Amino acid sequence: MLRQIKVKRSQLVKVSLVFAVLVSLPKTIYIYSKFHEGDMDFSIDWVVDFFIKFVFFFLFSWLILQLNSNWGYFFTKYKKATRVIAVVILNLVILLIGTPILDFIFTFIIGHPLPEVEKGFLLVELTVLVIILLFVARILRLQMVSQLSLIENERLKQQNLQTELTALKNQIDPHFLFNSLNSLSCLIRDNDKATQFVKKLSFMYRYILQSGDRDMVSLKEELKFLDSYCYLTKTRYRDRFTIDIKIDEKYLEKEIPPLALQLLVENAVKHNEISEINPLTVKIFYKDGFIFVENKIQPRTVMSEGTGHGLVNLDKRYFLIEKQNIVIAKDNNTFSVKLPLKSGE
Repeated sequence: MLRQIKVKRSQLVKVSLVFAVLVSLPKTIYIYSKFHEGDMDFSIDWVVDFFIKFVFFFLFSWLILQLNSNWGYFFTKYKKATRVIAVVILNLVILLIGTPILDFIFTFIIGHPLPEVEKGFLLVELTVLVIILLFVARILRLQMVSQLSLIENERLKQQNLQTELTALKNQIDPHFLFNSLNSLSCLIRDNDKATQFVKKLSFMYRYILQSGDRDMVSLKEELKFLDSYCYLTKTRYRDRFTIDIKIDEKYLEKEIPPLALQLLVENAVKHNEISEINPLTVKIFYKDGFIFVENKIQPRTVMSEGTGHGLVNLDKRYFLIEKQNIVIAKDNNTFSVKLPLKSGE
């Protein structure tokens, strides 16, 4: 795992350039002050001298950073103590050969070796630079590990959310199935109605199974499913239950979580009285980018069985999929649920 984690090459290059500039800065200031005071004549040798040392410090910094942030972790198959010793030895080798290499390059290009005083100062300079770069390499390494950990945690979080979403989508109340079968037993003698009822019921559960692996469906599909559900519900309640849908055709390609409308209509049927005196009407309409599902509040004298988690689960589904919440309101004796809509792809 450690071998697979690498500090980006671009990041190492940027840091190396910064250190090359910082190390070369005193020499640059010295040259500038001499020219400004008139104590030094312009010479191409000074430019070449500066360029050689700048490139050397850049490559030296990059090599130390690369060794301690990436290459050193290729030894992970060995014990930690062995790996540390190997990396320390390599750092010392690079440090000790740094001055001779620069002296050789300097002699080859300029034509004379580095002054002895400058060689001694260069060794001290490189030693300090190595110590600082060791800390920087460690920081870069920890930063990369931290970033990868955050990415992995986010991936696991999304995976857990998807699992939870799947679980929520699979929570289908069997109570409606039992009521539908009871209604079917009353209609079995009437072949036409029984056939139609079975067709609607079959379509409903086919839709439930097919939409099980989808987060969103078109409003058109959902309304077609809702029509089958309402047909079955009207079979039970007849004229005591009506549904009023007013949605312009141009909005039908917008998307909504599957079974969302059915759940809200079913919720209204469960929690409200439906009788000859108090028939139930559920209104569904579009307004300002939202679907509204409303009904007059008619509390049952005897509460129906249920988990009480339908609206909570729907709200969770919306948040997991769209990072939005549904809006539930009770005003003027009307119960209303506001559902966000997503534009179709």
